[in-house]
Amino acid sequence: MKIKNIKPKNLLTHAILIFVCLLSLIPFLWLLSTALKGRGENIFAYPPVFFPKDFTLNNFIEVLKLVPIVKYVLNSFIVAGITVVLNVILSALAAYPLARMEFKGKKITFFAILATIMVPFQTIMLPVYIITLKLNLVDSYSEIMGYLGLILPFAVNAFGIFLLRQAFLTIPKEIEESAVVDGCNSLQIFSKILLPMIKPQVALLAIFTFIGSWGEFLWPSIVLTNEKLYTLPVGINNLSSAFSSDYRLVAAGSIISIIPIIIFFLSLQKYFIQGENEGAVKG
Repeated sequence: MKIKNIKPKNLLTHAILIFVCLLSLIPFLWLLSTALKGRGENIFAYPPVFFPKDFTLNNFIEVLKLVPIVKYVLNSFIVAGITVVLNVILSALAAYPLARMEFKGKKITFFAILATIMVPFQTIMLPVYIITLKLNLVDSYSEIMGYLGLILPFAVNAFGIFLLRQAFLTIPKEIEESAVVDGCNSLQIFSKILLPMIKPQVALLAIFTFIGSWGEFLWPSIVLTNEKLYTLPVGINNLSSAFSSDYRLVAAGSIISIIPIIIFFLSLQKYFIQGENEGAVKG
């Protein structure tokens, strides 16, 4: 596109978006700068020095030696990975009948599920914690129970059901009718025909679920008592407490915790915009 064909209002819009994007990157870039600064460099210098003069990777190496951060990362991958799989499966199973089947109380059921979006998890955290204790889903019994206590409260949510329901609604009914004529039952139609057609929305749900589960701090910090099961946010918090005077190590640990999210997002990036745009086409 030639510059002369670009409208002034579009130039202004793009300029504002680029500025906001760069502004949102500043905290991350400053964190990275702090993690790369050597011991002889003052990270609180005024005026601030953005580019490290004493460039080093020793802060990352030291973090890996001082705390079991690899174990924290593994725990986070286990929790986030299983949470994503359960969320996608259960949300799809709930969304399919709400979108493609007719039954009594369908609308009431959907609106009741949708209403839970307005309820913050903090408001129901106490009863969920009590249920978790009564079901012995805590790490004091076993590591498996500890993982389940972290995963099950977030195994499905209203957002995922809503997103996939809207995606199912965009698929023409003629496709489903053709499958019925060919002898497919409801499970085959769901798993082999409809579900593969909403891959962008499934990927979008997977991204949001992974990011939310990976960064969850409050619930794991309440449920977990065994340090071997600490997820990365809880482990980084302990790192911050143990080395509060050395922000280089805290910054290095934080950068390590961000890297998996970036990799996961980039791997599904091609589906992200498509799924975000198509997820609420039809109501």
